Amino acid sequence: MFGKQGLVNSGWVRLPLLPLMKVIGICPICDREMWENQFVDRHHFLPKCRGGKETEWLHKICHRKIHSLFTEKELEKNYNNAELVKEHPEMEKFIKWVSKKEPDFYDSTTTHNRKRGR
Repeated sequence: MFGKQGLVNSGWVRLPLLPLMKVIGICPICDREMWENQFVDRHHFLPKCRGGKETEWLHKICHRKIHSLFTEKELEKNYNNAELVKEHPEMEKFIKWVSKKEPDFYDSTTTHNRKRGR
């Protein structure tokens, strides 16, 4: 079986196939597939420091976005499940953007000014 092919010196070369990735579920934030060991994290929707024990798998970029927007107190009181998080206007914009990316896409996230108190 062939992987991606490219033209090198007027001839075709075989490039190795990427191994098949095991799908571990659908991200509850962006609804994209999550691949095992590929930029996924566990998230406590009820923060651990506030007594939360249960976790859910999320894409790392989705997880980081949540923590860049919300304090632990806000997560506990107002955003303690995926549906509530997805309703926030900043998350809606983020989801619209990230939903067009491949499941293994990752980009660093900066802390939002709203969380910084500016």
